[in-house]
Amino acid sequence: MKRFLVSMLILSFSLFSLCAQAEDTSLVITGSMPLEYATQFQVDYCEGGYCLITNGDGARFLTVPEGAEVPENLPEDITALQLPLENLLISSTPTVSLINAIGALDAVSMTTQEYDGWYIDEVKAAMDAGTLSYIGSYKEPDFEALAVNTPPFAVFSTMIDSVPEVGEKLTELGIPYMRDCSTYESHPLGRMEWIKLYGVLLGKEEEAQAHFEAQKAMVESLGTESTGKTVAMFYITSKGDLYTRRAGDYMVKMLELAGGEYVLPDLDPDKSGTQKIEAEEFYAGAGEADYIVYIWSMGGKPETMDDFLAKSPILADFKAVKEGNVWFTTPDYFQISDSLGAMIVDFRNMLVNEDENVTEFTYLFKLS
Repeated sequence: MKRFLVSMLILSFSLFSLCAQAEDTSLVITGSMPLEYATQFQVDYCEGGYCLITNGDGARFLTVPEGAEVPENLPEDITALQLPLENLLISSTPTVSLINAIGALDAVSMTTQEYDGWYIDEVKAAMDAGTLSYIGSYKEPDFEALAVNTPPFAVFSTMIDSVPEVGEKLTELGIPYMRDCSTYESHPLGRMEWIKLYGVLLGKEEEAQAHFEAQKAMVESLGTESTGKTVAMFYITSKGDLYTRRAGDYMVKMLELAGGEYVLPDLDPDKSGTQKIEAEEFYAGAGEADYIVYIWSMGGKPETMDDFLAKSPILADFKAVKEGNVWFTTPDYFQISDSLGAMIVDFRNMLVNEDENVTEFTYLFKLS
């Protein structure tokens, strides 16, 4: 019976694949992009140099090579994107970091992040030069400007879901857009593997592959041995609410890849993101953590250790505070996705650092 079920599953999958390929005879799939960690997108290579992209939300896009025609009888749910893509609107800052890493920033002319909010030097330089412009926030972009200078394609983070009227207006203006679903990736290298998708869209596949391999190699060089050090990750809002990372979060996975152990391994191990928790309850589970990683950009941006301790009287009792093992994420930590391998290396450096004079790494720093 078990063999029969397995055979039926294989047959069903084969039939599905054949039907998917046969839905349009002018689009013939010849192979697929191999992915190591990412699960939220797929790229199928087609005859004639076309690439069919399937996003994690089910949206499909077809890249049409320069000089080629859109295939006849293309299914209505597939959006054709004529290459080369230029004059793009990219709302997601981590996406911009990936595009910048493959040397394709010149294809982006609009962003929803203001100048002072950027920490990527190349982006600021482009804005200074006038080749990249702020087009309004993702919640309320300047639609009049977009109607005059209409981008052929746009990318937003999944935060656009909170303002469905923006998506509706983009569609009304004839601007195809994609939701970057990389935040749904459970593995940090899965998030970074989205660089391969943007390599396809922008004609930089080799550069994307090389960058991904280099970052992956950094992580692999660390090995798999645990340091035995426990770490708490959290931030406290201006209202005094404490949020800690869930055990299934990608930052926790980064810590584990660096050889650390999360101090709250049973806190929603199947979920990502953060969890609000009462300070006393948090201290009961995390008070003896060897290290604290405080999310600086979300936690009020304390400028001194006194500022940090003032956020809650209970913090002074933490073992990590008493031993001077409190580290903060840098301002650009959540703006970039192209350096996740280097960030994981920083976690390892923090865990094995024995020199008290070392107070900063590339993506982590101490407050005195």
